[in-house]
Amino acid sequence: MEKLLYTGKAKQMWQTDDPNVLRVVYMDQATALNGKKKEHFAGKGQAANAISSLVFQYLIKNGIPTHFIEKLSATEDLVKKCQMFPLEFVTRNVVAGHFATRYGLKEGKALPEPVEETFYKSDELDDPFINESGTIALGIASHEQLATMWQLCRQVNALLKPLFEKAGMQLVDFKLEFGRLEDGKIVLADEFSPDNCRLWDLQTDQHLDKDVYRRKLANLTKTYDEVLARLEKVVKEDK
Repeated sequence: MEKLLYTGKAKQMWQTDDPNVLRVVYMDQATALNGKKKEHFAGKGQAANAISSLVFQYLIKNGIPTHFIEKLSATEDLVKKCQMFPLEFVTRNVVAGHFATRYGLKEGKALPEPVEETFYKSDELDDPFINESGTIALGIASHEQLATMWQLCRQVNALLKPLFEKAGMQLVDFKLEFGRLEDGKIVLADEFSPDNCRLWDLQTDQHLDKDVYRRKLANLTKTYDEVLARLEKVVKEDK
């Protein structure tokens, strides 16, 4: 019998008859300020799931280990059950968002090399920055595990930057999360959608991510639908 295990900002996790498999349900909800701001957008869950499913399948095809099994419906996936690391791995290719405000920089400058930042995942603490020694001290992960996860982040960046460029978008930055399977293998988990990355149109710098909601720039669902349409076109051409 299925049982609701967890409701997050944009997804629900459900237990299935298989103890090693979970059902993910994407919700028509968007949040900002670590959940303090919240709104409903019809169709948003369907678009985010479609984008994430497409990206995960592309990454799997190119050798990235993930928790993704299959897309069940417009808003549902099956995934492998993981023990999640309470960490967010952020890769920045362009000055934007908190990186810009933190250092008093103007958004839009390409960084000479990707900036890599790790944050401790805690809404109560507003996801504070954490370095490697702090992560080790708290017993969250080992040096070897951190090295594995950052290597996967770099591989994901190398794969997705050109994919989004083909779709007319710049991959400005993104956040990844990882988990361990029952056998200890580290895999990419959570999702990859405009909820956890920044995308700008290559020609106009138009925002094509959750910033349209944060900054009240455009309709969120229509924006996500545009991202999906562009990605579907380039992935189809790639086959």
